[in-house]
Amino acid sequence: MKTIGYAAQSAESPLAPYAFERRTLRSNDILMEVLYCGICHTDLHMAHNDWGWTQYPVVPGHEIVGRVIEIGSDVTRYKVGDSVAVGCMVDSCQHCDQCRKGEEQLCREGNTNTYNSPDRITQDITYGGYSKHLVVREEFTLRVPDGLDLSRTAPLLCAGITTYSPLRTWNVGPGSRVGVIGLGGLGHMAVKLAVALGADVTVLSRSKNKEAAARALGADRLLVSADEDAMTKAHSSFDLIIDTVPVKHDLKPYVPLLDVDGTLVLVGQIGPLEEPNTIPLILGRRRIAGSPIGGIAETQEMLDFCARKNILPECKMIRMDEINEAFEQLEQGDISYRFVIDMASLKS
Repeated sequence: MKTIGYAAQSAESPLAPYAFERRTLRSNDILMEVLYCGICHTDLHMAHNDWGWTQYPVVPGHEIVGRVIEIGSDVTRYKVGDSVAVGCMVDSCQHCDQCRKGEEQLCREGNTNTYNSPDRITQDITYGGYSKHLVVREEFTLRVPDGLDLSRTAPLLCAGITTYSPLRTWNVGPGSRVGVIGLGGLGHMAVKLAVALGADVTVLSRSKNKEAAARALGADRLLVSADEDAMTKAHSSFDLIIDTVPVKHDLKPYVPLLDVDGTLVLVGQIGPLEEPNTIPLILGRRRIAGSPIGGIAETQEMLDFCARKNILPECKMIRMDEINEAFEQLEQGDISYRFVIDMASLKS
């Protein structure tokens, strides 16, 4: 079917209207009308080819909420009119060990990303949620629980699951001591989710400017990373630190903050980091780890958890034609909310 979206035609070009075709529905596909699409830092990197693998034209967007408007003949989980969501992937092999245990994001054959990724069957490059319509395999479609505000749900499909997954992997719960580096789009979700899981939560920031915001989100305190005395006093005081910083930075000040067997998990920066120092790692049996998104089952678990706990991201709604201004703001630095595009503003 013919549809319309916004695409970048090169690393230097702004996003602009782009007409294209979605594939014909397969028997296990759903067709959804996109109602809202969140803006992720990944979208900015992909549009600018910062990682070197963007294929143009690229239609970004992997935080997608919409309504089912058509289903394939074998679809049983959804019906026309259902509120649904799609995150960072739309397919995987479904038969490897990782897929069989619900870790499709770690598919041995590589999952199919929602955009800029070859379709598993046709090899056509996928286009994302900055568009009027999306065709997606039933197994990679998520149900939006009753009670979640559709206009604020979209960022949960990336920012939410990216921070929820490490909290669950490292068994965060009552009594856990969690640090969150950065209070932007990922960081503020990490705080909300860790608090809801019962953890003692500390935000690490370069200054005290965000202390009020951190406490408003439920954090117990703010630790100023530029305060050497405060950082020294905080040595060995965290079980888990979630590092949401999306650019190259130095981990050395943060590793000593971990207790024995503590973990610093990277969820923000994809690429090089400053050279670490192994002394605190070895002497404290500490570790540095990475974590991507979660699998489909865990993502649905996260959505259901957010509905029960009334957890939603802080959002700023924009029109589709404001996308380039939003990208500029993302490039300029810390933003303590997630941009969400009201896709009703995309005129055909």
